[in-house]
This record gives sequence, structure tokens and C-alpha cells, in this order.
Amino acid sequence: MKNWYPALIGYRYTSVKRSNHFISFISLISMLGLIIGVALLITVLSVMNGFDRELRTRILGMVPHAVIKPYATMQDWQSVDELVTAHPKVVSAAPFIQIKGMLSASGLVQGAQLNGVLPEEEKTVSIIENHMVQGSLDDLQSGEFRIVLGDMLARQLRVQKGDRVTVVLPEASLTPAGVFPRLKRFTVSGIFRVGADLDGQLALIHLEDAAKVMRMQGYVNGIRLKMDNLFDAPYVSRQLASSLDEAYYSIDWTLTHGNLFSAIKMEKTLIGLLLMVIVAVAAFNIISTLVMVVTDKTADIAILRTIGASPRAIMGIFIVQGAYIGVVGTIVGTILGVLLASNVSEIIAFVEGVLQMQFLNPDVYFISDLPSELRWTDVSVITGSALSLSLLATLYPAWRASKVKPAEALRYE
Repeated sequence: MKNWYPALIGYRYTSVKRSNHFISFISLISMLGLIIGVALLITVLSVMNGFDRELRTRILGMVPHAVIKPYATMQDWQSVDELVTAHPKVVSAAPFIQIKGMLSASGLVQGAQLNGVLPEEEKTVSIIENHMVQGSLDDLQSGEFRIVLGDMLARQLRVQKGDRVTVVLPEASLTPAGVFPRLKRFTVSGIFRVGADLDGQLALIHLEDAAKVMRMQGYVNGIRLKMDNLFDAPYVSRQLASSLDEAYYSIDWTLTHGNLFSAIKMEKTLIGLLLMVIVAVAAFNIISTLVMVVTDKTADIAILRTIGASPRAIMGIFIVQGAYIGVVGTIVGTILGVLLASNVSEIIAFVEGVLQMQFLNPDVYFISDLPSELRWTDVSVITGSALSLSLLATLYPAWRASKVKPAEALRYE
């Protein structure tokens, strides 16, 4: 009991109703600040983790991890395909022909990137088959001149499965009537939706149809690679390109989309630091609370000293009092933050339904909903930091209380 009395007195100071309502108000503000700061920090970092995850799965599920391309043309692509798939870090590979052009339908025109693919091969390097809302990649048959469109692109052209679109290529054809752009009619056989800007930019056709349109029979533009670890893509792709010959080079996702992930990482760090300032301000409000408590309890401290309480015990009393505010605020904030982070998508969807508006317009943003991924390592770091700041904030007021001199404090009592 002797060793525990500082903790009991400190708890009593926090639990009893104070005559000084201003001190109680400051204590409440400090606790609420910790609750809000910790909850916001957990929620926002979980959302940033969710954006990072969605970019990895959706964007990098659609775009190549790496590409092996020739400086001229790639004719014997089958042998290159066999060589690259033999690498232990390469999961699969697929040839492609890339075409920049325009799609026209119903008097509407949209720019698009057309990828000529082999459906069976494309399934092994892309997640597109899992996101088909109409039709299938298997509907792309050689010689049928069929096309698969992104959902946003189809809506912009006002077409559905079975409708016809005209592909306009930026290459002129000389005819007896003059010079005209190269045109080819395709039938829409499928529509996909991945929830990213690729829905408004990408269209797929069969590899042989693309070769006919581009007049490059037997050639492809490159080999697309899928790695078992996408962070190995830069090194592995360069290694494969150099192992072929000087006629080939490599491009990996860090060159085409790496800036997105760098931006997400930087924003997560900056937002984390800014929100941690909120936690720090709330934690250091404990200092002002305890300083006022020490002033208010000077007589009590003096009495405790006269009956034998040591300076260390006096420090313990006020450390317990400040720690109580910090621990309760941090625990409640952590619970609230975990609940918010786990249900943020549903909460935002409900708010959007009530307000009849969409916060993330797919025409503007890569992702149309608000993702969240709760990582317990982040929760541990945030909780530990808040508790540490709260305990640190108690040291000065507690030290000041331990320096109170009984004779001076009781002189005017």
C-alpha cells in the first residue's frame, strides 16, 4: 500500500469533481484533442494505405510491370517470349501491338489507346478478365474485328455490346479521291470496368486484327511481363533486355506510373506528420492542465510533504494524473479510429447517398470510391507515439510539484 499511494492519490485527483471548473474544462479539451487526433491519424493513414493498395492492384494489374521492346520491330516474338518466361522472377509474358488512335460512334469522337492482344495470353498478365461487365476477352476472335472498351469510354461514345465503332488511325492512306485517314469498323464485344482512368482510355482488339490494321503482319511492338514481385521489375527487365542483344530495351512501371506511388508515399508522410502535430498539441495541453492543478493543490502537496511524502512520490501523483488523461484519450481515440478506418467506405457511400453527390468523380480521379486498409503496425506506432507524448508532457508539472516547499506553501493557509 505504501508503494501504491501516489497512484491512488493521482487517480483520486482525476476522478473527483473539481471546484475549479476551468481546470476540468482544460482537462476535457486535452482528452478530446487526443481522441480526435489519434482517430483522425489512424483513419487518414488507413485511407492512404487503401489508395496505395488500389493503385497497385488496379493500375498495375492493368498496365505492364515491365515491357521488352525492340528499337525497330520484333518479328520472332515467340523465341523472346520463351526466353523471358524462363526467368524465375517472371510469372508470365504476352505479346502486344500498341496503337494510338480515335474511336468514333454516333457522331462522337474519343481518343484511345488500342492494344492488340492474344486473349489467352492477356489473361495471365492482366486483371481485365476479372473486371468484365459485358462480354469476355474470349470474344476477341482473329478476323472478326471485335473490340473491348473501357466502361467510361463506352459511355462517352454511347455504345453497348453489339454496337459498331470506327477506329480512326493517325496515318493517311492515298486513294484516287485524295488523302484520307485510315479507318476500320469494329464491333463492340465487351466492356470492362476497373474503376480507374484506364476505363476512359483503353480498348483491346485481337493481336492479328491489330497487325492487319497497322499492316505489320508477323510483327509485334513488344512483350509485356508480369513479375512475382513488382519491385523487382526494374532490375529484372533490364537484365532480360541486356541478355537478348542490343536491339532490345526495357521499360518498367516505375518509369510509367512510379510518380503515382511516390506521390502517395510523400502525401502519407506529410499528412501523418501534420496530424501528429494535432496529437502533440493535445498531449502538451496536459502540461497546462497539470500546472494549474499543481497551483490549485499546493496546500495538499505541502501537507503530504510534512507527513513524509518524498519528492519522488509527489512526482508520481501528478504523472499518474496526466497519464490517466493520455491513456484514456489514446485508447478511446484508437478504438474510434479503428472503427472509422474499417467502415470508411460505407460511411462515405452513405454520406454520398444523403447528399446526392460523388466525392471521387471517376472522370477526374483514378479511383471512384474511398478505399481503406487498416495496418496494425500504423495503429501501434500512432498509439505508442500518443502515449509517449502524453507521458512526456507530465514530467515538467510533476517535477515542479515535487519542488514545492511545505513551509512557504502553508504560510498563508
